[in-house]
Amino acid sequence: MSVCNSTSESSSSTRGWLVHGLVLAAAVAAAAGAHVALALRRSGRLRSRVVGIIPARFASTRFEGKPLVDILGKPMIQRTWERTKLASTLDHVVVATDDEKIAECCRGFGADVIMTSESCRNGTERCNEALQKLAKKYDIVVNIQGDEPLIEPEIIDGVVKALQGAPDAVFSTAVTSLKPEDALDPNRVKCVVNNHGYAIYFSRGLIPFNKSGKVNPQFPYLLHLGIQSYDSKFLKIYPELPPTPLQLEEDLEQLKVLENGYKMKVIKVDHDAHGVDTPEDVEKIESLMRERNIS
Repeated sequence: MSVCNSTSESSSSTRGWLVHGLVLAAAVAAAAGAHVALALRRSGRLRSRVVGIIPARFASTRFEGKPLVDILGKPMIQRTWERTKLASTLDHVVVATDDEKIAECCRGFGADVIMTSESCRNGTERCNEALQKLAKKYDIVVNIQGDEPLIEPEIIDGVVKALQGAPDAVFSTAVTSLKPEDALDPNRVKCVVNNHGYAIYFSRGLIPFNKSGKVNPQFPYLLHLGIQSYDSKFLKIYPELPPTPLQLEEDLEQLKVLENGYKMKVIKVDHDAHGVDTPEDVEKIESLMRERNIS
């Protein structure tokens, strides 16, 4: 049976129900989050067993078939998998997909594959379904975006260690400095954090925004990188949480976590984001790889 919910998150009736149910949902989620954190403290152990999952789907609205696009002679999903395998904190790496073409490709270069439902609404739900189908149990699940073929293994290790070091958090992710030319690009998600390194908000718009309505060249804006890790207990709860107004409006799954009262640890890294969001980004990635002599 599929663990993903196929109901559309964009219907007006759903939005209305969410607005009225938000307070109750947040209270329930906060209680669940406290239970997860308490269980971890009582167990007296580090979240030590870690699996990396690369969700990949063929039917992307912005770039259909993106995981299979050729990047200097290799499919992009293979390049992401090879980089991910270099991370020292991962005990296992799998690709989670709903498409047989992607699965066949991944098996061809040696990756373990978990088939998941087409009804998964985002990468987090796909990771949850894959986690439940794995034979072994894991404490942390790392969601590695398949469209970052130059992801640094050190960043993967960084988000894992951040979650291991923050027992009150159920989620961790990474940010880097936002380039001025990307400030108004809705495909570049921005993030703001508090003084303790926990996320406050994510947006496709520029945050923070100032009265002038212009980009402030002196402000250290933060760009969200796609990689994120979850406590495995929380990941099982996540699909049962109702979609939230901010999540629906921004189309960002991280906001459902925050709106439901959970804590998210954020680390800042020195990394140029090289995600492939559109077909035009492929040429940019290949040019960069040639400059770095990456074959």
